[in-house]
Amino acid sequence: MLRAGIVGLPNVGKSTLFNAITRTRKAESANYPFCTIDPNVGVVTVPDDRLEPLAKIAKTEVIIPTSFEFVDIAGLVQGAAQGEGLGNKFLSHIREVDAIIQVIRCFEDEDIHHVAGSIDPIRDIETIMTELVLADMESVQKSLDRRAKDAKKGDKTAKAEHAVLSKVLPHLNDGKPALTLELNPEEAAILKPFFLLTAKPTIFAANVKESELVDAANNPHVAKVKDYAQEHHACETVIISAQIESDLVDLAPDEASDFLSEMGVSESGVGSMIRSTYHLLGLRTYFTAGEVEVRAWTIHEGDRAPQAAGVIHTDFERGFIKAETVAYKDLVECGSVAAARDKGLYRMEGKEYVVKDGDVLLFKFNV
Repeated sequence: MLRAGIVGLPNVGKSTLFNAITRTRKAESANYPFCTIDPNVGVVTVPDDRLEPLAKIAKTEVIIPTSFEFVDIAGLVQGAAQGEGLGNKFLSHIREVDAIIQVIRCFEDEDIHHVAGSIDPIRDIETIMTELVLADMESVQKSLDRRAKDAKKGDKTAKAEHAVLSKVLPHLNDGKPALTLELNPEEAAILKPFFLLTAKPTIFAANVKESELVDAANNPHVAKVKDYAQEHHACETVIISAQIESDLVDLAPDEASDFLSEMGVSESGVGSMIRSTYHLLGLRTYFTAGEVEVRAWTIHEGDRAPQAAGVIHTDFERGFIKAETVAYKDLVECGSVAAARDKGLYRMEGKEYVVKDGDVLLFKFNV
């Protein structure tokens, strides 16, 4: 299962957000640095409003959404790359995740201590990115040194890796994350196994006070984060209020909806963040729908029909014959598989078919 790691400076709302996302109280939340030491892990379901309409068509009450993992990682401080705070431990935990959600404090509150003594979201982002860049620079330099000799001997793999790493190092030296370096597909594939921290896809989560969520678009701290994230990291920014999300944990879905409506908010920021993270990881959803259940399945963007079938069971992929498929939108508009078939919207696809997000599939296989 793919994992997204929640990172940030101490006391920015990471653990509170983790508890809200996973609807648990697993992560300790306290007004002092390093209350999270070992990472907390929780499985998160992906909100998808396409499931209920499919369930009505399939005439089933059983709905199973798709999911992935979130990891709450200890707060980072300046000097982590040199072992300050929980330095190396923190960096190793980030290396194990597939994407990063960087929580940025965008609210003033004298009762909640900030590790730097004041609120400055851009400084906070740069503090974290500097530590990640420094760690990557050290890693890349070591890798270059190891491959230099083999490259001189004519080892093709070592030469290719050395060439790519030689492009990455000066980019990092300029303080830029590896994610923003322009590489062709072949170079990107060569770099991937090095698991650089700054090469991981990232989302910035601007954490605002409960009373400021409705008007968060006019929050100057949020505006700075959005502009900086887009310009320097080509990253998306989502607005959340970790405290509100924490308050929603103990409420039933209809109560939570009423609570948000009273505040003038149409949707939980966490729901938006979960969906954004899901797509950031390159994940897509297809559905199976029958009288037993309607279920969402996770695949990677670009997966073909046999790979999608293999998510259900390896036998489905091994013995794949064909996939009967209809787009979610077409099925809902038609109201039934029979009606979609009559209109020519229900079709047979073979092994080369690239599954699209929202496809409703039925696999035929033989083993």
